Amino acid sequence: MENRRVKWGILGTGRIAHTFAQALQVVTNSELIAVGSRNKEKATQFASEFKILKAYGSYEELIGDPEVDVVYIATPHNLHEANTILALNHHKHVLCEKPMGVNRKESLRMMEKAKAENLFLMEALWSRFLPNIIKAKELVDAGEIGEVKLLTAFFSIRSVNGPEHRHFNIDLCGGAILDIGIYNIFLSLFLLGKPKSFTAMAGLSEQGGDNSSSYTFKYDKDVLAVMYSSFMGEAPIVAEIIGTKGKLTLEHVWFAPGNIKATYLDGSEKIYSFDIKGNGYEYEAEEAAACILAGKTQSELWSWTDSLQLMEMMDAIRAQCGIVYPKHDL
Repeated sequence: MENRRVKWGILGTGRIAHTFAQALQVVTNSELIAVGSRNKEKATQFASEFKILKAYGSYEELIGDPEVDVVYIATPHNLHEANTILALNHHKHVLCEKPMGVNRKESLRMMEKAKAENLFLMEALWSRFLPNIIKAKELVDAGEIGEVKLLTAFFSIRSVNGPEHRHFNIDLCGGAILDIGIYNIFLSLFLLGKPKSFTAMAGLSEQGGDNSSSYTFKYDKDVLAVMYSSFMGEAPIVAEIIGTKGKLTLEHVWFAPGNIKATYLDGSEKIYSFDIKGNGYEYEAEEAAACILAGKTQSELWSWTDSLQLMEMMDAIRAQCGIVYPKHDL
């Protein structure tokens, strides 16, 4: 068992599928053996690029492969629940790209199915497993910067895609909150816990999705987390945790592998740097594979409870902003 390698299949051939396949090249407890697409030609091209043995022209064929142990769901948000349930029904473990579902009820159905089948399921929130994010949590908990008073986290890009793209298409559950704002919200929950209250607003597209959104979490006394996400323009993607003794800066791009700069009130600084052997996605893959080999159904690092809390927060933010996905929320 110690030498066994988990055999992966990737469902989908888009950008995130390529990123994950690259990461698997450096994961010692894993082997990528299959890819599935709704387009056979795309699957074949993908397989050729990564020297994968099997290329399937449908999701069903991939999931039906008896040699595949775990499936990485790399499809758009609106397909996460259906694709995950399909895999679980064929007794495959699942690592589902974030968000787990598009709302709490979808996420819960996915978890209930995994529990009923006694299979591993985890949301692929890659930032949770990165050394810089883990170290930031350790530093905050150890009081390195004193009592935290303010967290700021921003993720803004200029999307040049049209209204039918998944960034904006309401039927594909488009909008900045679910796609990129999720990272900001995760960081606040991870470092500070569940807020006592929050306020949110969004600039909505004609379809009703959020082109831009801002949200502020209030914790005890004078503690705030201030965040925004947007597809409308480029801005520094940085996060800072500010305390009574100094601050931590997660440098650009903060939710990806990178340094931490600690700045103290006396003007001194300390840089924390980390060796990364791949693109950063290898950490979530290693965790998923280790859990599967250990017979676990969920990760202790990013549990179903963690995913549900994150999704509940995003549901509440969307509700306050008036963002509804007609095919999923109603």
